[in-house]
Amino acid sequence: MAARSQSSRHNVITAVVCLALAAVVAAMASLNVALPDIARDTHASQTDLTWVIDAYSLAFASLLLPGGGLGDRYGRRMALIVGLLIFGAGSAIAMTATSATELIALRAVLGLGAALVMPATLSTITSTFPASERTRAVSIWSAVGGGAAILGLVAAGALLVAFSWRSIFGLNVLLAAVSLVGTLRFVPESANHDDPRLDVAGAAIAVAALVALVCSVIEAPTYGWLATRTLIGLILALVLLATFILWELHQPHPLLDPRIFRNRQLATGSMSIFVQFFAFFGFTFIGMQYLQLVRGDTPLLAAVQVLPLAAVMVPTSRLAPALTARYGTRTVCASGLALVSAGVAIIAQAGTHTPYALMAAGLVVLGVGMGAAMTPATSAITEALPPAQQGVGSALNDLSREVGGATGIAVIGSILTSTYTSQVNLHGLPSKIASEVKKSYAAASRLGTQASDRAHTAFVTAMHVALLTGAGAVLLAAAATVVVLATRPRTASTHGLERAMVGDAASSPSAEIV
Repeated sequence: MAARSQSSRHNVITAVVCLALAAVVAAMASLNVALPDIARDTHASQTDLTWVIDAYSLAFASLLLPGGGLGDRYGRRMALIVGLLIFGAGSAIAMTATSATELIALRAVLGLGAALVMPATLSTITSTFPASERTRAVSIWSAVGGGAAILGLVAAGALLVAFSWRSIFGLNVLLAAVSLVGTLRFVPESANHDDPRLDVAGAAIAVAALVALVCSVIEAPTYGWLATRTLIGLILALVLLATFILWELHQPHPLLDPRIFRNRQLATGSMSIFVQFFAFFGFTFIGMQYLQLVRGDTPLLAAVQVLPLAAVMVPTSRLAPALTARYGTRTVCASGLALVSAGVAIIAQAGTHTPYALMAAGLVVLGVGMGAAMTPATSAITEALPPAQQGVGSALNDLSREVGGATGIAVIGSILTSTYTSQVNLHGLPSKIASEVKKSYAAASRLGTQASDRAHTAFVTAMHVALLTGAGAVLLAAAATVVVLATRPRTASTHGLERAMVGDAASSPSAEIV
């Protein structure tokens, strides 16, 4: 009887932490469906829209490891509570935002909350559940983490049928509030108070490097790719990255030990995860605008039309372990990446009057590719490390995902903006209208037939360039996977790995889907 009661309690805890996880994962993608409405209401430029989406991903990715470390040391329940309060309060304030600048700042605040919430959800399970229930709970956590992004798009599309884009932040508030009540009522506190002190300096350097890189890339269309400001920012990012590596190599308890990347299997798995989400989030940013502004679909229809990706990705991911056992990690992972590249390239061929069937075909290929590549990539990371360091692998898996997503939005979104700006035909348009057309595609789409037609043509051209760039990056990663794993890697050495990370339960050791 007592065992049944304990199991029921663990089920409730799993439901609570998975609801919190769903809230922060869905927020990464859900606002993409509202970009046209946001642009019209706030007069946001294309660069502003990139920032509105990427501010969340950037803060999330930058602070994920420190957030996990703080929860492990000072209390995972406390980290979950604080993170949900920040996420919920930021979302409530965002409902009143009237400018793109406000939205960008508040999305960054939401990312801070998410960086505390996500690692605390999994580490609560792994640190408080008995082994007999831990595997099942982790599998549920992984499924929720995988499907929440697509479900977030659909939920946002449904809300926009009857309400404004502000209702998406209202959904965040509701999910955060219910999760907070459940956490206060059911989730136990757990912490490792004897963990080494958090590497604050290393975290600060890593955040500065990522911010410098993303800022430089996103702002490049405004100032020019070869402008002094852009080049200085990119050089600064490289210098800070080198500084981070040197700093971590000399720390007794580093945030992330660069020595773990000596293992080719682990490095290749990390690269694979990175490029998959680089392409996926880049596509999501562009695809939602294309479906609504070029094709004229409603937000709900636009979101629903992405579902073929999830429909094939889930069963493919379940087949991936058997395929890997039969054909090997190199073959399955590289083939999956090649399919991801092909899927994005197919979608890139869509034009102003192309039937949806072309995009659907590309989404199916993309979904099969991600389903095939994700599991062997994650396994390559975790299997490269000794049992005592599985938390290192799971944290690295999520870090690769979030940094890949943030970088993909920045790079692909920036290429979209710069190409659109250079390709749009302003000849013969009144100066005021020409200025609006050049500044924002969403604004141009409602300025009359002549302006909107020119904007559609320029956007589709820019979409081709941006998505083909993403497809090329993934194809290069597929080729690198074949080359790097051409020979069996040597057995991973545990030297230097025992000190690899603070916050060793920052994310799931299981394969994630989206």
